[in-house]
Amino acid sequence: VGGLFKNIRYNLDFWRRNIHINDNVLHSAYEMGVQKVVSCLSTCIFPDKTTYPIDESMIHNGPPHSSNFGYSYAKRMIDIQNRGYFEQHGCRFTAVIPTNVFGPHDNFNIEDGHVLPGLIHKVYLAKQTGSALTVWGTGKPRRQFIYSLDLARLFLWVLREYDEVEPIILSVGEEDEVSIREAAETIIEAMDFRGELVFDTTKADGQFKKTASNTKLRHYLPSFQFTPFRQAVKETCAWFSTNYANARK
Repeated sequence: VGGLFKNIRYNLDFWRRNIHINDNVLHSAYEMGVQKVVSCLSTCIFPDKTTYPIDESMIHNGPPHSSNFGYSYAKRMIDIQNRGYFEQHGCRFTAVIPTNVFGPHDNFNIEDGHVLPGLIHKVYLAKQTGSALTVWGTGKPRRQFIYSLDLARLFLWVLREYDEVEPIILSVGEEDEVSIREAAETIIEAMDFRGELVFDTTKADGQFKKTASNTKLRHYLPSFQFTPFRQAVKETCAWFSTNYANARK
């Protein structure tokens, strides 16, 4: 897995490695009599040309965004395999679709990591050096972010309680979608960065938005409380600053 720019460079590698992982893990689980497997998909697997919000029924409705077609098609195949193992062997294999995950212990690599941990690392370095913060792209694309601790709680619920083979989106609501600019500004506030904010519009934005519906999740868990975005960002920034020497970067 990787961020936008790593996907663009290595679409074939992402496809091959993920296809191998899918088949090795699911077939080994079947052979060993594993009772349940919960695999992890991604909102980037949805069709590029679609209506919003996207939901679980729309995964295979058209080609994904060209920037990450290798990863996306490989991840879609988990859903196909889950269905096959259920129909042919009765296996309780399913998948979750988180939106953009972030939190402590993330990969904070600026080149290859996902957008939020990459920005946290950039703000940290800009603050250390007294330089401007340069954000790649226009800052206009919009994303839903889910805190890793919230996702962990939901993973356990899926493992113990969710019995469908069909995937389920694990996400904050549509109303909690934020722009990359807003995400950067939240990090700037959390880390008390006082320098200039610059957008490098020569860099690609990737998909403009991929707004996901969490209606199915709310049907099962109407009262689940997500950690507020600002609080989650503040905790992640604090962890990164404290653990900078040993953090993945």
